[in-house]
Amino acid sequence: MVKRILVAVLGVPFLLAVLVFAPYWATYVLLCALCIIGAQEFLHAVCREKVARQWTGLAGTTAVFLLATVLFSEERFAATPVAELPFWFCAGLVLLTFLVMVTRYGRADALSFSDTCALLIAGVVIPLALSSLLRLRLLEYGAGLVLIPLVAAFCSDTMALFGGMALGRHKLAPLASPKKTVEGALCGLAGGMAGMVLYRIVFFLCTEVALNVAWCLLLGLLGAAAGQLGDLVFSVVKRECGIKDYGRLLPGHGGVLDRFDSVIFAAPLVWLIVSRIALY
Repeated sequence: MVKRILVAVLGVPFLLAVLVFAPYWATYVLLCALCIIGAQEFLHAVCREKVARQWTGLAGTTAVFLLATVLFSEERFAATPVAELPFWFCAGLVLLTFLVMVTRYGRADALSFSDTCALLIAGVVIPLALSSLLRLRLLEYGAGLVLIPLVAAFCSDTMALFGGMALGRHKLAPLASPKKTVEGALCGLAGGMAGMVLYRIVFFLCTEVALNVAWCLLLGLLGAAAGQLGDLVFSVVKRECGIKDYGRLLPGHGGVLDRFDSVIFAAPLVWLIVSRIALY
C-alpha cells in the first residue's frame, strides 16, 4: 500500500504537468509511450514469448501512427499534405499484420489467429481508446477536459478500493476478480460522481467557466461504470493468461495496463459525450 500511495503522489503531478501545463503535443508523446509499453505488456501476456519479442515493434509503431492521425487532425495541419500520411502508414501496418498471418501460415514462426487479434488489440484497439485523451486535449479548454476520464476512473478506483475494504460483503465477479464486491462497485460509482463535482469547482476556479453540473454527474457515473468494466475485462485476460500483473513498471500498481485499464474504457465514452453536448 505504501508503494501504491508513493507512486500516486509522484505520478499525479507528472500527469498534470504533461496533460494540462505542457503543449498539446506533449500529450501525444506521453500517449505514444504508454501505448508502446502497453503493447509490450499485452503481447507478452497473451502471446508466445517469441511472437511477443518479434512483433511488439509492429504493434507499437502502428499505435504511434494511429495517434498521429489524431494529432494531425488539429486545425493547423488539416490543410497540409502531411496530415494524411499517418493515416496511410497506419492502414499499411494493419494490412501488413494480416499479410504476415497469411504468408507465414503453416510455418514454425507463423502468426496464429489469436496472435493476430492480440497484435490488433495492442496496436489499434488500445491506442484508439487512449487517443480519446488526445482528442479531448485538442478541444477548447482541452487542458481541463482531458482530465475528466482520469478523474472519473481514478476516483472510482480509489473509492471502490476503500469502500470494498470497509463495506464489501457480496462478490461482484468472483471468477474474474475475487476481491471486487458489489458494495465496492457502488462506492466506486459514487466516487466517480463526487470526483466530478469537485473537479467542476476546480475547473471553474482555473477557467471561470461553469460546467453543467448534471452533465458532470452523468460523466462521473458513466466514466466510473466504464472504468470498472475495463478493470474487469483486463482482469479476465490476466486470469486467462495466468498472470498477476501485466508488468512491474509502477510499484504497487503493476504495469501500464494495470493502472490505465479503467481509463482505456472510460476515455472513449467521455469523449463521445463531451464532443456532442454543450458541457458549458
